[in-house]
Amino acid sequence: MKAYSIDLRTKIVESVRKGVSKSETARRFGVNRSTVKRYLKLLAEGGSLAPKKRSGKHPKLDEHAMLLLKEDIKARPWATHNQRSEFLYRVCGARVSEATICRAIRGRLSHSRKKDQQERVKGMSG
Repeated sequence: MKAYSIDLRTKIVESVRKGVSKSETARRFGVNRSTVKRYLKLLAEGGSLAPKKRSGKHPKLDEHAMLLLKEDIKARPWATHNQRSEFLYRVCGARVSEATICRAIRGRLSHSRKKDQQERVKGMSG
């Protein structure tokens, strides 16, 4: 979910300070009442209305490891995710789970283990 803009947060706080109830302010701006209360508490404690920055984790597989994974898929299409995980650990020291390998292959490499649609059409009898 995307954070509310600073402009909207400021308008919400100003509305309550002008005498509009927290519940009415929440209805007017389409936010939860607890959100209104949180913004007021943030300002009362001397905080900022700016949204918090998300830390975002670094990918477990860097570009070098992804390149190795891509080459491994070409060289050994039959290999399991566990075998690929062990391969990456031996070659570049990246210790990752089978699930991480699976996500990297499907997401970042956009690779599927399904056979090509054209191969299936050629093999069908008419």
